[in-house]
Amino acid sequence: MTRVLVIDDEPQILRALRINLSVRGYEVLTAATGTAALRLAAEKPPDVVILDLGLPDISGIDALAGLRGWSSAPVIVLSARTDSSDKVEALDAGADDYVTKPFGMDELLARLRASVRRASTGADTDEPVIETASFTVDLAAKRVTKHGAEVHLTPTEWGMLEMLVRNRGKLVGRKELLKEVWGPAYATETHYLRVYLAQLRRKLEDDPADPKHLLTEAGMGYRFQQ
Repeated sequence: MTRVLVIDDEPQILRALRINLSVRGYEVLTAATGTAALRLAAEKPPDVVILDLGLPDISGIDALAGLRGWSSAPVIVLSARTDSSDKVEALDAGADDYVTKPFGMDELLARLRASVRRASTGADTDEPVIETASFTVDLAAKRVTKHGAEVHLTPTEWGMLEMLVRNRGKLVGRKELLKEVWGPAYATETHYLRVYLAQLRRKLEDDPADPKHLLTEAGMGYRFQQ
């Protein structure tokens, strides 16, 4: 059964979508705030998300960023905002589709089915919080703690750690890591990787000289081992 998370602060829309989706065989979760939605998504990872941009606590874009920190589930933005800049911002932030209010239920359901079809069969089912014996990485909140204390990481350090954690257990090639974190122009600057990995180990590993989680594969790349 496909699990749909509907995030909207309008009770009538939540009720209408819950009824229409449930009778078509979807499992429906609902949330009226961004904070509640992120917590619910972490507890019960959705297969697809319908997200209103105008939430009462955090912006829909912030909620989308929190989801995109760990989940690749399709996100359909549902909004009364018709300005093209709002659509561009939502799509750039990781939305897969954009439906303007008021909307036709048949159209929304068709877009929902299309989004589910397009979703990779290997969609990310990872948990948003990754724990090791030494430190914890919260991909949704973009936060790292070590033995209960928050660790400050620079944006570059976070980018490198995030990519390794997202691919945990897998070898991430040096060029791939450089292109993702620094950009295509830095694909040969392998010394950057050594410097920043050393910094991450000093901040996160219990024994940086004998790392257990941030590993180097000589001549190939790096691996995050949980």
